[in-house]
Amino acid sequence: MEMEQLLSMGFSSELAAQALAATGGKSTLKATEWILSHKSSNPNPNQNPNPSPPPFQPKLDRFFHLHTKLSTSPSSPEPTATAPSIHTVPEHDPDDDSTTPSPHHNKRQKLQHPKPAIQLGKTDRTHEPLSERMRPRTVFEVVGQEHILGNNSLLHSAIDRNRIPSIIFWGPPGTGKTSIAKSIINSAQDRSMYRLVSLSAVTCGVKDVRDAVEEARKMRVKNNKRTLLFVDEVHRFNKSQQDSFLPVIEDGSIVFMGATTENPSFHLITPLLSRCRVLTLNPIKPHHIETLLKRSVNDTEKGLSQSVGMRVDVKDDAIEFLSMNCDGDARVALNALEIAATTAAARVADNQLEQNDEAVVTVDDVKEALQCKHLAYDKAGEEHYNLISALHKSMRGSDADAAIYWLARMLEGGEEPLYIARRLIRFASEDVGLADPLALNQAVACYQACHFLGMPECNVILAQCAAYLALAPKSISVYRAIGAAQKVVRESVGQNEGVPLHLRNAPTKLMKELGYGKDYIYPPDNPSSSTQSYLPPSLLGYKFLDWPDQNSTQQ
Repeated sequence: MEMEQLLSMGFSSELAAQALAATGGKSTLKATEWILSHKSSNPNPNQNPNPSPPPFQPKLDRFFHLHTKLSTSPSSPEPTATAPSIHTVPEHDPDDDSTTPSPHHNKRQKLQHPKPAIQLGKTDRTHEPLSERMRPRTVFEVVGQEHILGNNSLLHSAIDRNRIPSIIFWGPPGTGKTSIAKSIINSAQDRSMYRLVSLSAVTCGVKDVRDAVEEARKMRVKNNKRTLLFVDEVHRFNKSQQDSFLPVIEDGSIVFMGATTENPSFHLITPLLSRCRVLTLNPIKPHHIETLLKRSVNDTEKGLSQSVGMRVDVKDDAIEFLSMNCDGDARVALNALEIAATTAAARVADNQLEQNDEAVVTVDDVKEALQCKHLAYDKAGEEHYNLISALHKSMRGSDADAAIYWLARMLEGGEEPLYIARRLIRFASEDVGLADPLALNQAVACYQACHFLGMPECNVILAQCAAYLALAPKSISVYRAIGAAQKVVRESVGQNEGVPLHLRNAPTKLMKELGYGKDYIYPPDNPSSSTQSYLPPSLLGYKFLDWPDQNSTQQ
């Protein structure tokens, strides 16, 4: 195998055999270094002092990955594991006067041994996103969320006493749910008591959970260690999968921690909620976002400079703009800053500036990185219901400006316009009702127009209808009347007795003989008659509709 690899690199079979014999024959890397060192040292004085090197192939890069191999310290007996880099030098064209031949212009490749970028024992994290590298190591490094991390908070007290309970973190993306959960162990007074096992409900199932629980039980018996099982996106587990957590939380086999962006009341089963504390995380405030961004700029070990390979200066207005336009999502802010820094670094390279120059991130770079403002909206999630509720309540409060704003939020978030139109129809009867009967006509016409036009043209139609309904007089008499009547029916007030005989239809002779329709007074022929009753005998006198003109219109 080693011989084949050396031959594929372009070395002769004789040279490859000598190298394998000299290095033990088990390492292609050592054999290659032996060849390179012996060829460069040129121990034979009779040889040409400037021999042409063999035509090494670019396939070397497949076996030696620059910037990822480890090197040993100078005192170590092992050779360095740094691969040679190959720089191609073009041949001199005698017909091209613009090219000055060098003494070694016949060499097509030049070998160099660069200083390794990574030292032994360290891990290259530059490939990770900035938001991942900047995760806090302890809960004391978390910015924001003081309501759950304050000195007198449940979580702070639990960490101090090494009595961490099972917790579910609920909040929008980028607010620190995963970061807090993963940093709890490092914050505990006795870190040796806990071990962290991290799973994602997106990629794992019940088998993975069972394996983690079985290992947790073994660790508790063998090393007296408790396992903190963290499950990200836990709302993606179905009911039976969530049931698998119940017995192991109950008997203390694990400390359960879940993270979810969805309302636990809708997506998590009640028995799981009863065994856990639900901690709500809020969107991060702009001044806290600024703190995070400045921390990433100033951190030379894992911060922004590691992403682009040079020093980075971020203008204050760029940080302010980014913190105000990320909607409280720290991940969005950090990743956008990293993209903006990449743009600035590319500008330095394009201008052929010195490598020790700074990459300056401007507000234009940040705007280009963001592209468009992030909108938190989920047509099947809680934010969907929050926004339609805000629209409904704004119209009920006769605030047309707020109604149009929440309407715009829904449309920009991708909401189906016909869904909004249906809600406006409901509002026209529920909240406007008899105070302006034409409101229902407006809402139905709005639905039909939206159906004809679709987005984006129907946005004005929806806004017109929302403004009309917001400014219209309001009456909930009909809404309350139907609610009261349904309550009477459900509670069987009046025993839900049959329809009185005089109100029944009598299409056949038999029905007439049975008294159907007997003594019914036809109101158009007797407009002044008010003695006829229309409710069952047990409900006589009941009032459902509270409307001023009820007595004059009910005939």
